[in-house]
Amino acid sequence: MKRISMILVAGLLVLSSFRSDKPAYQLLNSKGKKVKFKELVSKSLQADVVFFGELHNNPISHWLQYELSKQLFNQTGGKLILGAEMFETDNQIAVNQYLANEIDVDSLKKVARLWPNFKTDIAPLLDFARENKLPFVATNIPRRYASMVFKKGFEVLDTLPDNEKAFIAPLPIAYDASLQGYVEMVKMMGDMGHGRSTENFPKAQAVKDATMASFISRSLEKGKIFIHFNGSFHSDNYEGIIWYLKRLNPDIKILTISSIETEQPIKLPEEKKNVADFIIAVPSTMTKTH
Repeated sequence: MKRISMILVAGLLVLSSFRSDKPAYQLLNSKGKKVKFKELVSKSLQADVVFFGELHNNPISHWLQYELSKQLFNQTGGKLILGAEMFETDNQIAVNQYLANEIDVDSLKKVARLWPNFKTDIAPLLDFARENKLPFVATNIPRRYASMVFKKGFEVLDTLPDNEKAFIAPLPIAYDASLQGYVEMVKMMGDMGHGRSTENFPKAQAVKDATMASFISRSLEKGKIFIHFNGSFHSDNYEGIIWYLKRLNPDIKILTISSIETEQPIKLPEEKKNVADFIIAVPSTMTKTH
C-alpha cells in the first residue's frame, strides 16, 4: 500500500511539473499580471455585460467561455443571458425554436447560417442555454447587409424596406473613423491594395458592431448578467461594440476579456497591455479548431 501511495504521489508530481512547464493558457489582468480564474469570475459577477473576446479557431477560448458561463450561472442562480456574434439577427426565431426543443440541430443547420466550427465551439454554449432554459440572443447583422455596406457605404441601408431594417441597428449608423480598430482596418486594406473599397471596409465592421450593441441593449434585464461571445477585435480597447453600447447606455457596467496567441504566454506583449480587463494568452502553437 505504501509503495502504491508513493507511486501515485510521484505521478502527481510529474503531472504537476508537466502542467507548469507547458500551460495551455495563462490568464492575465490588463497590466499583464497573472491572475486566477476565480478573480475573473468574481469581477464578472459585478458587470451588467461581459464581452468574451475570442480567437475564433482557438479551443481554449471556447472552453473558457463554457466554464465562465457555467460559473456565472451557478453563482447567480441562473440569472444569465447569453448572446453571440455567431448568430445573425434574422435567425433568432430558429435559435429560439432550437432552445425550446421544437427543432433539432439538423433543422437548425438548414435554416441558420452556422459557422464552420459550430459543432466543436458554438454548439456547447447553445446547448448549455437550452439545457438550463436560458435565452440566447442572436446579435450580429445578417451578412448580406454588411456586404452591401462594404460595397456601397451606409447610405445603401436607407433603401431597405422597414421589415429588413428591423434586423439592423436603428439608422442612421453613428460612426467614428478615428477609433483605433477602424483605423487599423483601413491601413490593412491599403496594404492589401483594395483601392476604392478601403473606406467602406471599417464601415462594414461598424454596422456589425452597432447592430450587436443594439440587440444586446434591447435584451438586457435588470439583475441578470449578459455574456456576449465575439471576436476579440469587436471589443478590444473598449471600442467596437462597446463604443456603440455606451452611446445607448452610458452607465452600463462592462467587463472585457480578450484572447491572444503569443510565443510567451506568461509575458504579455506591450502592445496588448490594457486591451481588455482580462487577457487569455495562449501558446501560438495551440491546435486550431478549423
